[in-house]
Parts: sequence; structure tokens; C-alpha cells
Amino acid sequence: MERGAALDAVFKPVRPPTTFEETVERLGTAIRLGLLLPGTKLPPERTLADELAISRSTLRQALTTLTQSGHLVSLRGRSGGTFVADEPPLAEAAASDATEPLSAEAWAVLDFRVAVETGAATLAAERSDREHLARLDELVKRMAKPEDFEDYRRADVRFHIGVAEAAASPRLVSAMTEVQGQMSDLIAQIPHPEQVLTRSNEQHAEIVKLMRLGDGAGCARLMREHIEGTEHILAGLLPRAV
Repeated sequence: MERGAALDAVFKPVRPPTTFEETVERLGTAIRLGLLLPGTKLPPERTLADELAISRSTLRQALTTLTQSGHLVSLRGRSGGTFVADEPPLAEAAASDATEPLSAEAWAVLDFRVAVETGAATLAAERSDREHLARLDELVKRMAKPEDFEDYRRADVRFHIGVAEAAASPRLVSAMTEVQGQMSDLIAQIPHPEQVLTRSNEQHAEIVKLMRLGDGAGCARLMREHIEGTEHILAGLLPRAV
């Protein structure tokens, strides 16, 4: 596969801690912009993992996500490998002049979410009680089987509102409800591979653990990583500017 400066940027090392999500964004965006054309064969797994400076397991998760979303196909045999799909979901966007799939309004929603969610997580770690934590544990269990996305998303929304409720702030609950409604409008426009949902729920579980320990700073930090992961997924899979 011949490369110019643009593709060199696609395959440069990925930064932790959101290596999985950023890999999905990098490859998804390259497909959306036509840098990786339909039928293009990706480098071998070992080579690609080395170039991105990520583990092969993380790479497999990202490739599986993009395969489930219809961006990539995996073929077996001597001439097999991982290829860009003939008609990826974002093919139409490749003809657009847009280089950024998220509009200013979408970024405004994401910024609002950062402020609300990290603040709620900090206070929830200080103020949550057994009842709050038990409800959040139940929602994490409900999201453990992501096959039914509609049920998963309802539980996901309820989880984040539950964090605000644990912060014991009616204004934060109101703000969280507003931002979750706005996020639902964005999330509805992208595919929902199980790999992404499973990774997201693993972070939910870790957030509850930190709340239980009363670690407000750690809880806010992990919530920010959780949100940043969503930002990468949206940037990589959103089909058009919104």
C-alpha cells in the first residue's frame, strides 16, 4: 500500500489511554475521507500493531469493531487479510470537502458533557451511599450483555443520570438529563459494535469502584477518559457533519 503524508499520519503511534478508541477513529476517518479506498488491504496485524505502538489484542478489538460496523472485511486464505469494504458506510462522505465529521454544535455538546459528567463523578465519589451504588451496580450488570442496543442505551443513560443523582445535586441531575438527550441524538447516527459497548461498560464498572472508594479525583479522571473514548468513536464512525 503506497503512502503519502496523510496516510503516514493515520499509521503513526496511538496515544494512551484511549488506544482502542483512537485506533477506531484513525482508521474510520481514513476510510471516510477516502485515504483508505474500498478494497485497500491493511498491513499485516503484527506490522500494523507495531506501527501504531499498540498491543495486538487492542488492534484486534479495533479491527473487529470496524468489521462489525461494515467498514472492513476479513478474508481467509492465501490472499486473505483485512480489507476496506467495497461499500463502507461512510463512502458518500469521502466525496465531501469536509475533513471533520463533528460540527461545532456537536463539539459544544461534548464539551458540556465533560463539564457535567466530571463534576458529577467528583461529587458522587464524595456523597454516594449504598443505595446509589447498588443501583449503579445493577445497571452495569444490565449492560453486560450488549446484544440489545436499545436496552443497553436506556441503561447507559440511566447510569449517567444515576451518577448525578449520587452527587445529590438536583441541578446536576437536570443538566445530566439534558446532555444525555443531546448525546443520544449523536449516538443514534453511528453503528454500535459490541466491542465498543463492552469496553464502555468496563469503564462504567471501574467508575463505580472508584466511587465506592471515595476517590473523587480518580473517578473524574476515568470519567474524562470514558467521554474521550466516545469522542474518538463518534469522530471515526459518524457518517457526516451534524
